[in-house]
Amino acid sequence: MASKTVAKDIITLRGSAAIVSEFFGYAANSILYNRGVYPEESFVKVKKYGLPMLLTQDEGVKSFIANLNSQLSEWLEAGQLQRIVLVIMSKATNEVLERWNFTIETDSEVVEKGVSREKSDKEIMREIQAIMRQIASSITYLPCLDEACVFDVLAYTDKDVAVPFAWIESDPKLIANPQMVKLHSFDTKIHKIDTLVSYKNDDWDEQ
Repeated sequence: MASKTVAKDIITLRGSAAIVSEFFGYAANSILYNRGVYPEESFVKVKKYGLPMLLTQDEGVKSFIANLNSQLSEWLEAGQLQRIVLVIMSKATNEVLERWNFTIETDSEVVEKGVSREKSDKEIMREIQAIMRQIASSITYLPCLDEACVFDVLAYTDKDVAVPFAWIESDPKLIANPQMVKLHSFDTKIHKIDTLVSYKNDDWDEQ
């Protein structure tokens, strides 16, 4: 009688780094689309994570995100990345309006000893789906951005990491007395990603 075997989903450091950097690329596209940073017609619809996702066709943004993902993968594999922040600013004044924070916890044993972990791809996808749905519904809990905006990405790495050629040292681009919304998290068992958006909301200031 044949025995039934179940394939286990093995997650390696490189595989986890690829999942996280790819997630950030799609999340960044979704934020730029849903927050109206770029015009709706400059995005195309694709299917990813079992959801309809939108990707920019702006060549400059595509190149920026592709280069960013490559660098993120390198840092993630080395266990050197602590946080990524996508910042949305006023084009006219450079005032920071929103900060999308992705905080990263890395399993140090995996980095140091090269061991792997187990978690099903479906479970990881379900967790990512929940975050993507929250980004897509952000118009329901974030104030309208009624001016032209630009974006930037900040990376928080270990202190001993050399600054890559294409990056510069930056101030943290903080928001004074921000409102905050905590979103879902996802975990590959090697990298755990916590998501939080903070935003400027003058309408809620106390009278």
